[in-house]
Amino acid sequence: MKPVHVWVDADSCPRSVRDYIIKKAADLSLAVSFVANRTVPVDEKLLVDKKLSFESVICENRSGAADDYIAGSAEKGDMIVTRDIPLAAKLAERGLCVLNDRGTSYTKESAKKKLADRNFNMQLAEAGLTGNKKNVYGKKEFALFAACFDKEIIKLIRERSLSLL
Repeated sequence: MKPVHVWVDADSCPRSVRDYIIKKAADLSLAVSFVANRTVPVDEKLLVDKKLSFESVICENRSGAADDYIAGSAEKGDMIVTRDIPLAAKLAERGLCVLNDRGTSYTKESAKKKLADRNFNMQLAEAGLTGNKKNVYGKKEFALFAACFDKEIIKLIRERSLSLL
């Protein structure tokens, strides 16, 4: 049986999320690809302790290269982890499992709404009408991600197993 493949838009993905995905990949026999425009570090101790395996894909250094690679490679039954809302909307529209590093799992509808909100907020920012937002990533955000990841990956593994029957 082909393992569930986890595609990670790794350019802005927190290290704690990358390390968590690597640990889960070892426990659940997942295929993992970190896709970025640069080398993305992982905890070297993880690699030595568990003999983990994952793929790092370095794309050309242009805007959207990693997104294009993931969109062209991801298939039904895969999971994609990204902060990129346009990419999430594009992949959710195809019926793929997409979540961000803060524990949001996107559906076609929720991704469209999030994209519309993002575009509206960008227009406000361009007009100088937004305040100072701090983009903090801490224990609470990580816990929400871990719970969402676990729930969605188990669902994908079950669906893959049932499709073999």
